This record gives sequence, structure tokens and C-alpha cells, in this order.
Amino acid sequence: MSERFIFHIDVNNAFLSWTAVYLLNHGEKKDIREVPSVIGGDEKSRHGIVLAKSPVAKKLGVVSAEPIYMAKKKCPNLEVYPPYYKYYYEKSRELMNYLSQYSPKLEQYSVDECFLDMTGMNYIYKDLEKLAHKIKDEVKEKFGYTVNIGIGNNKLCAKMASDFEKPNKVHTLYKDEIVSKLWPLDVGDLFMCGKSTKKELNKLSIYTIGDLAKKDLKFLERHFKAQGRYLYNASRGLDEDKVEVKTSKNQSISVSETLPYNTTDRDRLKEILFRQTEEITRELRSKKLFAKTVAVIFKNSNFVSYSAQATLNKPTNNTKEILKKIYEVFDNNYKEDEIRLIGARLANLTNTKEEQISLFDESIEEDKENNIQKTIDDINNKFGKSIIKPASLELISKSRSKKQFLE
Repeated sequence: MSERFIFHIDVNNAFLSWTAVYLLNHGEKKDIREVPSVIGGDEKSRHGIVLAKSPVAKKLGVVSAEPIYMAKKKCPNLEVYPPYYKYYYEKSRELMNYLSQYSPKLEQYSVDECFLDMTGMNYIYKDLEKLAHKIKDEVKEKFGYTVNIGIGNNKLCAKMASDFEKPNKVHTLYKDEIVSKLWPLDVGDLFMCGKSTKKELNKLSIYTIGDLAKKDLKFLERHFKAQGRYLYNASRGLDEDKVEVKTSKNQSISVSETLPYNTTDRDRLKEILFRQTEEITRELRSKKLFAKTVAVIFKNSNFVSYSAQATLNKPTNNTKEILKKIYEVFDNNYKEDEIRLIGARLANLTNTKEEQISLFDESIEEDKENNIQKTIDDINNKFGKSIIKPASLELISKSRSKKQFLE
């Protein structure tokens, strides 16, 4: 078997960069990436938060997910621009179409990042690092914004590499570079290591990824249960996850995700379902289709699979309506077992048009626009970086606080 080579491509500061490109293409003389600026919601309602910030604003102390009125206290001349969600989707699709020419195996991970499996492609391109620089430079030249590209022997290492130094960089994290490049990093920099996990690791005198890698598996499983095995493997740069090309047929559209560690955390599972639902409903709208049936797919730690489905009142491609039904299916059928894979599926697709509301549709009547903005605001008030990241839409269990969501 040939050695694996994976690219992780991540748009630098996607929302702000794409907004800057949009404004420049529509007559704006100023590049908002070079002034104190943020992308945020409706500041007049006092519910708007910072979704993205320019480097200048960052230097002045502005941080993602903070209320805009607080950001303006730090930076009185801060310029605030609304998010252009429809345009972001268009730019995302444009980028993915461009990248797909380099490998047939492309997995879109979020609106602004993806994985390319380049295994075996070195026979075509000879020098993969040189190719990565070519892609990076072409994106800037063709599309007007920058990306970071990480290269590794698996998805985990490629993603970690793309975060090393920004913007507009290519980094590698091969298996023989784990000790020199990965281990010195703060343990909180490890992918999927959240703030609460970092605190618990610090209590155990684990401060760097190298400290974590030197711990015994049983020690980590004793303290972190199922997550312990993931921490053990990830700190060593081990990851067998494949780059999954997501395809669909007209009969159904589905997406699933194998988790890095088994979990019974209902909120974590719902967060994943949110991201999956947003993705498949966006695809549904792009194909002008409507779903009659939704389903949730489970696979537990014993590799036992089960699923459940429900019928919608009417065919729809409305993200909020479909998400609500998917959450109902989840709540009524989850067996409280340890889950290693979860997925969402839309079935019984039809061309029959019902009332259509899209998170990304800016051409809607005024009386519907407030409802859409409220949905967007609900997402933005929960998450700072990306609309693809899970949010509650007022349906996720109220047991989790806003602070927990932001973490």
C-alpha cells in the first residue's frame, strides 16, 4: 500500500476575506482586511456578535463571538459589515470546483475548508509540496483571497499543519515530523481538544501535546473514558479516517461522520447533526428538490447500526423545519449507547415546490426576511466562526449554557 498524502485547504479568515472580495468587486475602493473591521449581525438590536475580524481589529483586542457593542468599546472606529451568506456559499462552491481538478477524492469539511486525498497523485505531480504552493498562489490570483494548506500522512496531521502559521502558508506534518513539530505545541492546540478538556489535562500536569503523548493509554482512559483513546492516538499523530467523497442520488441525500472517539454526549451529537443538516439541506436547495422524509443513522461502539425516520407535514428544503424534525427523531430514538458514527438522511425527494425559505436566500419577501434573520442571529449568537458549526436554533437542549456553546 502506498503511503498516504492528504491536503487540508482552509480559507484564511473566510467570512471577512470573502466579504472584502465582494465589496471590491462591487466598487468599494477600500480593502476591509486592511482596516479595523468585523463581520457581524445587527448591532442595533444589541444581539449582533463578531463573526470574523480583520488583523487590525484583532491587534486592538477584538475577539470572535463577543458582542459588537463591546468590540466598539475597544475600537471606536470599528467598521461593521453584515454577513453575505449567499455569496459565501457561492465562493465555497467555486473553490471546491477548482480544487476538485487536482484529485477525485475531495471531502468538504465545512463551508471554508476541505480535504484532498493526494495518495498516489505524486506519480502525476511529482512534487506535492510544490503543487500545494501552486494551488495556494493560484487561489490568491484567481479568487482574490488566501488559503493555508497543510500536508500530512493523514487527515489529522494535515489539518493540524494548516493551522501552524497563517495566512497564505503551506506547512507539512509528516509522521517523521510529529516529535519536532507537533509535540512542542500547547495541548489545547490539539484538534478536538476543547477548553474543558485542556483544563482537565492541565490538572494532570499535561501542558503540551508531547506531555500527552507520553501518557499511558490506560491512564488516559481512566481519566477521560472513551475520549482517552482519541487523545492517545491524536497526540501521536495517528489517524485512520478516510477522505470521504460525499455523493448523493435523487432518491436520497445523506451524510455521516465517524467520531474520533465514542460518546454518549447528546449535545455533542446534536451539534454534529446540525452541521450535517445544514449541509444536506443546502445541497437539496441547490438541486431544487424537497424532502418528505428525514432519518437519523446511528452506529454504536459495538458496531451495531440502527436508524429511525419520520415524515414531514409537507415536502420542504427549509433547514430549520428539517432540523427540528431530525432533533425529534434523535430524541425519540437515541438509546443512550456509546455512538461512534452518526448521520442524517433526507429521502422521498420531490420536485414539488412548497413555500421555500433558505438560510442563504437573500431574495425573499420582506415579511419572511425577519424570520430568516432571526434564524441567522440564533446561529451567530451561539457560534463565532462559521455557520457550518453547530448551533441550537432554539432546539438543542437548554441544559447547555451560551458559554458552553461558545467553547
